[in-house]
Amino acid sequence: MSDSNNNNKTVVVAMSGGVDSSVAALLLHKQGYNVIGVTMRLFPYEDNNASKLNKSCCSLDDVEDARSVCRKIGAKHYFLNFEKEFNEHVINYFVSEYQKGRTPFPCLACNDRLKFDFLLRRAEFLKADYIATGHYATILNKDGKFELVKGEDETKDQSYVLFNLNQKIMKKLKLPIGIYSKIKIREIASEFELINADKPDSQDICFIPDRDYKKYINKKVKNTEGNIVDSSGNVLGEHAGIHNFTIGQRKGLGIETSGKPIFVTNIYSDTNNVEVGPSQELMKKNVSLSSVNFISGEKPLENIKLKAKIRYKSFPASGKLNYLENGDIKFIFDEPQRAITPGQALVFYKDNMVLGGGFIEFDKSFNENKSARAVKLTS
Repeated sequence: MSDSNNNNKTVVVAMSGGVDSSVAALLLHKQGYNVIGVTMRLFPYEDNNASKLNKSCCSLDDVEDARSVCRKIGAKHYFLNFEKEFNEHVINYFVSEYQKGRTPFPCLACNDRLKFDFLLRRAEFLKADYIATGHYATILNKDGKFELVKGEDETKDQSYVLFNLNQKIMKKLKLPIGIYSKIKIREIASEFELINADKPDSQDICFIPDRDYKKYINKKVKNTEGNIVDSSGNVLGEHAGIHNFTIGQRKGLGIETSGKPIFVTNIYSDTNNVEVGPSQELMKKNVSLSSVNFISGEKPLENIKLKAKIRYKSFPASGKLNYLENGDIKFIFDEPQRAITPGQALVFYKDNMVLGGGFIEFDKSFNENKSARAVKLTS
């Protein structure tokens, strides 16, 4: 239903060509906003296999789908070149993190710098009042303070990837589909005969549509050989580069085992060694964090009971924040968590509200002595 209060308001909607962002644009149009659709060109299409890109997002077909939806609702559509920004803030970050033995989450970088930061700047240039995306989450205005709440559809909730939002951005941001289930979103798209009502969801990293990230990274970095060691520093084998490994990895280790499954338990960028061990060595409670963001702009009380997720698809687990004297922040789980992975985000929740989060770091105090042992060579 249209709201006359919105008739003079303009909103720029980030449109990937998928059903979620398309319905976001449709809903805002029905609410009376003047909608402008923006689709981002993130990489040169001539450098990619078109048939593969169709399995991902951001293909030329996706651009046409977004344009078709805008035509249907009478909205302007712009196809803007973000190749430079995407290469600098997403692709370079992605490769650099693997070179450091970390496991990046490129969608976080894309959200943080492109979909919000740069999109907001473009919106200001277009003299728009708001920006919007098709994320499954909700923003609540509580007396001028903005809160981020999980999406209604628990199976599609994307609040995890939005932990870096702040009050300035949230004041300008609309998330219109967060109150709906995915089934309802498709029903709305079908009701209004949107071209992408039945379009499958994108599953791949958009710039690696064949999902072979190792092949992609190996084309961009030089191999730096190192040792595969156990927790005592005994050398079990060699590897061609730490960028080929991630915490919790079991397959592709290239070493003989005694039959018991072993996993990557630590990666040492200073010595270029990869440590492996049984699954119990993956279990940890303490998480060191960097670049911590609190959405409210204020730190929660220390030792307050919260829940946190260590990866996008994990279940929230109970624990508490710990503020160190040197300014560092840790999260301490009540029970050990499996394969806490540096480079991924830890996001903390109070009930359904996202308080913030940070990036998981190697625990220096835990690894200090082990790193020294890990360089030991045995015959």
